[in-house]
Amino acid sequence: MADINIHQQFPFSAVTGQVEFKKALILVAINPAIGGVLISGPRGSAKSTLARGLSDILPTSKSEAAFVNLPLGASEDRVLGTLDLQRVLNEKQVSFKEGLLAKAHEGVLYVDEVNLLNDALVDILLDVAASGINRIERDGISHEHPSKFMLLGTMNPDEGELRPQLQDRFGLAVELNNELSIQQRVEIVERREAFDTNNQAFTEQCLDEQQSLKKQITEAKKKLLSISCAPHIRIEIAKRCHEGGVDGLRGDIVMYRAALAHCAWAQRSTIEIEDVEAVQDLVLNHRRKNLGNNSGTPPNEQVPPNFQRPNSPSSNVNSPSANTTNKSEPESDETEQADAGSWGSMAPQFQLTERLSNAPAIIQPLLKSKSPADHMLSHLNSIMSKIKGNTSAGFKKGERHNLKPSWFKTVLDSPFQWPPEKISWQKKQQGLDRVHLILIDTSASTLSGNQFSKAKGLILEVAKQAYLKREQLAIIEFGNDQVTEVIPKLQAPKDIESILDGLSAGGGTPLRQALEVTQSIIKKWKQSQPNLLVRNYLVTDGRTTDSMQGINLLDETVVVDIERSSVKRGRSQQIADTINAGYFNLAQAF
Repeated sequence: MADINIHQQFPFSAVTGQVEFKKALILVAINPAIGGVLISGPRGSAKSTLARGLSDILPTSKSEAAFVNLPLGASEDRVLGTLDLQRVLNEKQVSFKEGLLAKAHEGVLYVDEVNLLNDALVDILLDVAASGINRIERDGISHEHPSKFMLLGTMNPDEGELRPQLQDRFGLAVELNNELSIQQRVEIVERREAFDTNNQAFTEQCLDEQQSLKKQITEAKKKLLSISCAPHIRIEIAKRCHEGGVDGLRGDIVMYRAALAHCAWAQRSTIEIEDVEAVQDLVLNHRRKNLGNNSGTPPNEQVPPNFQRPNSPSSNVNSPSANTTNKSEPESDETEQADAGSWGSMAPQFQLTERLSNAPAIIQPLLKSKSPADHMLSHLNSIMSKIKGNTSAGFKKGERHNLKPSWFKTVLDSPFQWPPEKISWQKKQQGLDRVHLILIDTSASTLSGNQFSKAKGLILEVAKQAYLKREQLAIIEFGNDQVTEVIPKLQAPKDIESILDGLSAGGGTPLRQALEVTQSIIKKWKQSQPNLLVRNYLVTDGRTTDSMQGINLLDETVVVDIERSSVKRGRSQQIADTINAGYFNLAQAF
């Protein structure tokens, strides 16, 4: 039996299907200035197989292009490089120890599940990918080295979204699926079996095609500088990006560079409209915006009778309509007796965001409220502090609890003495990342008494406070019989009012489903950011028959009751007790 090389990569050219994915990888290989590829798709869609196979067809000055896999748990030192501590100790010389970015030079840097990677680390990777140089100023050393690589990131959208800012930094994006024909499935299995039986022989069969592909990429790279682009093509690129609602100009630049690479691949001298059409979706897949959701007034908006947004320029406090709604008045008896089913039969409707008067005073108790579990933890911490008779259990300021030694600084402070007389400690982290995760009930029953409008006003104020503190925000809506992520985890935007205005209410209340989705999302966040603090706000009128048994959001949680009936028919207080959350009654805050 022939020897089998278990480390042999499946040949790029032998992968069946995935035409768009292959095209994206080839374009970036031709013109690395495009900025890498983000691959989104379910398991079993050949994401990692094609990504690994790319290194075999890259034109490089090395004898063999590197393929470097970046683990999710990698430290900044391992990625960027750091002081060579062993050489300092043995040879008394300050020396730089290369990291993964150096090893990936002229090769492929592959990040599996990039959506779960630490955000700060991803920012560093993308900055280096854009400049081609890794600069390090830390641990008493100053060093830089070339680091030009293909950045490939894969992700499964079911396991959490990637920050929009990071999505935009990837030049191209491919959305894969497992929809294969019967013939394709048979062919894939046959090729896989042949490779696993004797990968050496299988690879040799693909060698001519691999070499031909590598030669074509090399020739296309040489042709890039000799290709021209007519003005009408540049206008067409700008037009398509504008129609896609693309923020900024990175999309325009990437589309031009991708069209340039496609033209070079076709061995033409002038970019044609077919080059633009060939790359358009790859450039816009992760950049397109639904412009209808960004306008100040949603299309076909159904505004409640006599409703005006308080404090808006168009409001007139002396007009009859401005005083038709008294916040302190409960709903009428007729409204209170309305059956929830009658609301569910209505088509989804819009209510504009109502800016809350005296908002800071209203939301301060909300921002400070804690769940019963939080109070219990504080109580236990106080007890433990008294039992131990010292401050270590209380984790008071200045305590060196769980701090790690900074060996680099220790050695640099006394390079000729070991063991050192004094150990330098790493600085204690001053603050932890915090996310305000808001779950807003968008079922039809929240339209009663403008509850939906006031709920939006509450969210607007929480978002403003998060923005001032540079904290993160995420919003999930549950209603219309579905759960939807409105805003993924990102730094709180300065103005989200238009986004809130665009939310409609209708249908049933899938509350348990929303909480289960939230549990999964928080779990994924904490896999990449273990110290992340999440504060959950469940904004609902409580009108649901779902059971909340077994639901535990772990972090601080508060249920915001927006029901305004004089006779409570919702279960918000009961829900808060069941999921061990705090309770805040918005109606009583006015």
